[in-house]
Amino acid sequence: MSIRGCVVAALLLLAACAASPGPAPSAPRDEGAIEAARLRAEMLATVPRAAAADPAEAARWIPQARRLVTEAGLAPAEAEFALLVDRAPAVQRIALLLLRRDGPREVLATAPVSTGRTGRRGFFVTPTGVFANDGSVQGYRALGTRNAQGIRGLGAAGMRAWDFGWVWAARGWAEDGGEAPIRFLLHATDPDVLEARLGRPDSQGCVRIGGAMNRFVDANGIIDAEIERQAASDPRAASLLLPERRPTALAGRLLIVVDSAADQVPPARPAPEPPGRSGCPS
Repeated sequence: MSIRGCVVAALLLLAACAASPGPAPSAPRDEGAIEAARLRAEMLATVPRAAAADPAEAARWIPQARRLVTEAGLAPAEAEFALLVDRAPAVQRIALLLLRRDGPREVLATAPVSTGRTGRRGFFVTPTGVFANDGSVQGYRALGTRNAQGIRGLGAAGMRAWDFGWVWAARGWAEDGGEAPIRFLLHATDPDVLEARLGRPDSQGCVRIGGAMNRFVDANGIIDAEIERQAASDPRAASLLLPERRPTALAGRLLIVVDSAADQVPPARPAPEPPGRSGCPS
């Protein structure tokens, strides 16, 4: 081929390469979806009786949760995790949620709980609403102390108790009715006696979870965003958190309690701190 022919061929090749499309740009990473997949897999692998979300239950939970969060004025961050509890007697599940400010909200996985039992004096109906772990009450860890019946009401020593302060709750014994303030907690329960009973109403008004679920929420800082921020300057907050924790970048602060057996659920209303019992010794 002549020199001129070679030049023409080279120019044609360059033109063809310039006209051909390059590799398609990669889709932007959805960090929320990636972290959600990681925590879903961990919860399903480590928490006994955990299960993938039931689509029908999720379809009931998401609208109730959205309304309660909106009414509470607690808009989620761009993306953050939250916990949702369905107190309906036939459900009794806690769910790991991914909340997004603008995008879809997802129910990732669920596990059994026990909420307030009715028909027994001193037992309250678990209140519905949105409860923020905002650092105003930092919670504590169980000592593993046994009561007169040998029950460790807050679970084994070291289990986390998330304390949401005093709230109003309906009395569960019919002859009295009305409401009273209780100290509302999310906590573990006795691993030998009461944990097997999770999945039915059994508590005195608080939300009981299993030890493995307690460790999962605790170690990943699922609702500890505010406590983590406090820990940077507050030794009390720092001492509450596990040294070996691996806090998720999408940590939130909300516990949402709904009732899928009710068409509407009222938001929780705070109560002043009164003297008296907590309503949740076990």
